[in-house]
Amino acid sequence: MADFVRSTHPDDSWRQAATEAYAMLFEFMNVLNTTPDLKIRLESALGDPKVAAGWNSEENMVAQILLRDFSKSAIDLPDGKRRAFVDLSNRISQLGTKFIKDMRPELSSISFQHRQLRDIDPLVLQHATGRHLTGISIPTVGPVAVTALRSMKDEAARQKLYIAGRTAPKAQLQTLQDFLQTRAKVANLSGYRSYAEMNLSDKLAQSPAAVNSFLLALSKDNELQTRQEMEEMLLMKKSEQGDGDPSVQIEAWDRDYYQAQQANKQRSRSRRPDFMSAYFSLGTVMQGLSRLFTQVYGVRFEPAPISPGEVWDPDVRRLDVMDENEGRIAVLYCDLFARPGKSPNPAHFTLRCSRRIPPSEIKEASVLHSNLDPMQVINDGMAISHNASSNTTYQLPTIALICDFEQPPSAAHAHAHPEPTLLSFRNVQTLFHEMGHAIHSILGRTAHQVVSGTRCATDFAELPSVLMEHFAADAHVLALFARHWQTDAPLPYDMVAERLAIERRGQGVETEQQILLAMLDQAYHSHLPLTITMPGGGGFDSTTVLQDVWDRYGSVREPRETSAQGFFGHLVEYGGTYYSYLFDRAIAGKVWQEVFAGGRDGAAVRREGGQRFRDEVLRWGGSRDGWKCLAGLLRDERLRDGGPEAMAEVGKWGVKG
Repeated sequence: MADFVRSTHPDDSWRQAATEAYAMLFEFMNVLNTTPDLKIRLESALGDPKVAAGWNSEENMVAQILLRDFSKSAIDLPDGKRRAFVDLSNRISQLGTKFIKDMRPELSSISFQHRQLRDIDPLVLQHATGRHLTGISIPTVGPVAVTALRSMKDEAARQKLYIAGRTAPKAQLQTLQDFLQTRAKVANLSGYRSYAEMNLSDKLAQSPAAVNSFLLALSKDNELQTRQEMEEMLLMKKSEQGDGDPSVQIEAWDRDYYQAQQANKQRSRSRRPDFMSAYFSLGTVMQGLSRLFTQVYGVRFEPAPISPGEVWDPDVRRLDVMDENEGRIAVLYCDLFARPGKSPNPAHFTLRCSRRIPPSEIKEASVLHSNLDPMQVINDGMAISHNASSNTTYQLPTIALICDFEQPPSAAHAHAHPEPTLLSFRNVQTLFHEMGHAIHSILGRTAHQVVSGTRCATDFAELPSVLMEHFAADAHVLALFARHWQTDAPLPYDMVAERLAIERRGQGVETEQQILLAMLDQAYHSHLPLTITMPGGGGFDSTTVLQDVWDRYGSVREPRETSAQGFFGHLVEYGGTYYSYLFDRAIAGKVWQEVFAGGRDGAAVRREGGQRFRDEVLRWGGSRDGWKCLAGLLRDERLRDGGPEAMAEVGKWGVKG
């Protein structure tokens, strides 16, 4: 909740208070995780057959999760070292916040001669930072820089901009070094050889060796496509230069440019302008998601009235999620429009997790607050449901879905028909992705909130959301809602097929970049940060490590002048688990083919696949081992126990399509 408020609330005083609350709660959790009496009582319960025998599988899972949290927190060490653990953990939080806050290049802008920028759209150059007689200054990061790297024919100019945009200040690199070394110290204090080993102990991967087996298998699967894409770019570069120089090769600053040229050629061959957004008004997309979930999972969205003070911004809308058998099962707040001070990053926040409210808790509330409704006391007046047949009461998941869509300008005349919010196809994919997280929280049915919905292993949490991106591109799914906002004509699917074909160009190179970043994440969270002497002399240097990863596994060398790790903000959140998105992409592709038949013959909108996915994955949240979920879902017993072999098998599936 505090994380949500600090990222989203329009009032700066609320955001500041939430930031302070988040820091306090973070420290409090570290104190709890280093309180020996809690661990002693838990171990005593686990060791007592009379107690443990009465626990079901979910309760046992919760107990194991708590034990792992204790083991990560140096709880068995003397008081002084436990205090050191709390201090180091708090320092990690502070350094991580500083690293994210200070992510900016050493040079905010650089100058180019007018002729070097002649290939860039003049409308884009209007946002340049400065103009003078000899040239134009443009920012080194941001939309203008991205467009420039994709447009500038002058290779020297591209090289200059690429290097500047990927060179971080020395102070930022020092913050990163302190951050990584502090994490390594915490891991060592907790009895682990590295931070990655500590952080992976409760993930599907379980160990750095298993992650590396996955990444190497995935790299091998991706190698042929990457090579073909690089050869196509090289042919384009040689053709453009026309001097027959055999030493010409694709450099790091060439990739975006030649990929953009390839995409432009493909668009020009289609000879048709892209008007897809006219078929994706926000209201119809939300209606389409409701229709999809009705057919696949048996749940729908119903607009619900909002009480005074219930929401944080007038544009927020509330939807109640209704199950065809159980009635209301969740509350969804949609905060979908951009506004000043709001984080631009799309996100899903579970403000209140699902859990079962036991009769003993209701009875206790009745005794302690005899003049109040016990359910109001227990649940702060938020949504609950009661199943009379099973006599069970659930605290319903309460979810905020955050996007950054631009609202259309108001109609020029009072009588004009207002234009709805129209989404690009990428926006639609984003909304489907975030709704995949939401449906995980909505359909999770667990007794304990700590394993509810998305509160599962980090490397399993992206599966439902990535799978939803496959639905977003399916013809039968789009037929549920994609209609022109003015004419009501259905979307011609060949427009989508053309877009997907363009997006797939360069997928091999893009996947390679993600593999390299995942490998870098593993290296940074290995034993290396505390290494006094590295090969070649000197202590740990994050730039040297990055260059080594790219030299060994990349198809293009990273320029020696850069220090792109200073912008790798995901290091803070993921810490040894950046491979997770690639991992879940590979699994989602397999699930799409095996469970939903790749969308063939309308399989994407039939209950059979949805019920199977709901029963084997969604309803469990984190209360069941993810490998067992996958083994049941894909009917492949080889996956049930996980380990390096299972990780490598997933890597062989690849991330195509």
